[in-house]
Amino acid sequence: MSDSLMQLEAKLKELRERRSKVEQGGGPKRIERQHERGKMSARERIAAFFDPGTFVEIDAFVTHRATEFGMADVEAPGEGVVTGYGLVDGRAVCVAAQDFTVIGGSLGEMHAEKICKCMDLAAKVGIPFVSLNDSGGARIQEGVDALKGYGNIFYRNVKYSGVIPQISVILGPCAGGAVYSPALTDFVFMVEGISNMFITGPQVIKAVTGEEVSTEQLGGALIHNQVSGVAQFMAPDERTCFEMVRTLLSYLPANNLEDPPFVDSGDDPGRCDPKLREVVPVDPNKGYNMYDVIYSMVDNGAFFEVSKCFATNIITGFARLGGRAVGLIASQPQVKAGCLDIDASDKASRFVRFCDAFNIPLVTLVDVPGYLPGVDQEYGGIIRHGAKLLYAYSEATVPKVTVITRKAYGGAYIAMCSRHLGADMVFALPHAEIAVMGPEGAANVVFRKEISEAEDPAAKRAEKIKEFREVFANPYVAAGRGYIDDVIDPQELRPRVISALEITATKMVEQSRKKHGNIPL
Repeated sequence: MSDSLMQLEAKLKELRERRSKVEQGGGPKRIERQHERGKMSARERIAAFFDPGTFVEIDAFVTHRATEFGMADVEAPGEGVVTGYGLVDGRAVCVAAQDFTVIGGSLGEMHAEKICKCMDLAAKVGIPFVSLNDSGGARIQEGVDALKGYGNIFYRNVKYSGVIPQISVILGPCAGGAVYSPALTDFVFMVEGISNMFITGPQVIKAVTGEEVSTEQLGGALIHNQVSGVAQFMAPDERTCFEMVRTLLSYLPANNLEDPPFVDSGDDPGRCDPKLREVVPVDPNKGYNMYDVIYSMVDNGAFFEVSKCFATNIITGFARLGGRAVGLIASQPQVKAGCLDIDASDKASRFVRFCDAFNIPLVTLVDVPGYLPGVDQEYGGIIRHGAKLLYAYSEATVPKVTVITRKAYGGAYIAMCSRHLGADMVFALPHAEIAVMGPEGAANVVFRKEISEAEDPAAKRAEKIKEFREVFANPYVAAGRGYIDDVIDPQELRPRVISALEITATKMVEQSRKKHGNIPL
């Protein structure tokens, strides 16, 4: 062997040793502690997430340069975060996976630089960015440099919002300033039993307010999926969580300049379903489950729901219709009669804006009697929150198809993607009721004098309710004005919506020149 080759072999040996040290993270004992907590290591997570053998690591040899508080003697392999790219179902995705075995996954200056560099790469090449969060928070020994690191990440979250999909997966603690990056991304996934998010922990809360609360009660997966709405997805374990992220990505384009992937599902676009004639009752006082309508309509009954546990009076999620990915928003008459309230308005508005940003057509199924009445709702700002939905639908330029399945009253009729907010195609079932308010309430207002002066007020009221329903509470008045494009047989719901999506697929909208609007946050 020549001297040159011998020298190269020595260099390659050093490279293998250095890489091996980085790949071991905090070492076998700390990795074992991760396993004892029911958690994978950062590299195990990456292996579970990407297509086998496709992950390419970048910045493996980055090190910190902190010297204060003994940091000069602290080694941090990989700087506590693994960054790189790989394939998910054959499509490229960038990832940053925090390594809790290295200084608790704490975020320092160079840790943040690695994440920022990976985010910049994702934005430059136009692919999704996925963050696997498992960190003790800011690295206190690095002081303001750690805070700068968080700020740089937040800045990029905002800069690339609406440019590439950004997904956060919480796989351990996420506290203080660390929670704001997930909150700025498009979707947050959490795992039962291991994920936590909060601004201030239980100990601080007890010291300041005297309240006693466990970590799980304060910021666990169920709390943020059901109560706060901060997270959109919850999984029983990490492997299931990664499968859910992969499923979500299958509906999304790589960036805002592309369309979502087309998938031939094999489900006939012209398929009718006679059962839908029975699903939505003609009697307005009978309940039904909107999921039955959704599962019947979409390709192969496959519906990937978003924010399933939060604001359940409205349903949001992804599906395919004739192979095209769509965003579905639907009233749920089984919960609060399908009324819009503060949380439902927020949930739907955010979902609509995401779909619009990434060229995903919107399909809205409407059965809404109005906004939820109550002092709490008014004090909580239902006017402002409700206006978000009006803003989101009006702002959206993607194809918008609306189906009124039964009730559509008052301002809520307008808010649920009516013709007046720019819907491209609006259908109604034959028993849809479209009016300023329901027949019962309308009769009390319009015919108040006649009812009060009648010999039998109850009989007169019943008569007037029937009269109002026959005159106004039907789809034909709105259809007569052109606000509804067609009244359709329920069994034809799927083919009619698919046809509408096909004709609007090439929709073009001229935008006014402006920096941005001012959504009523």
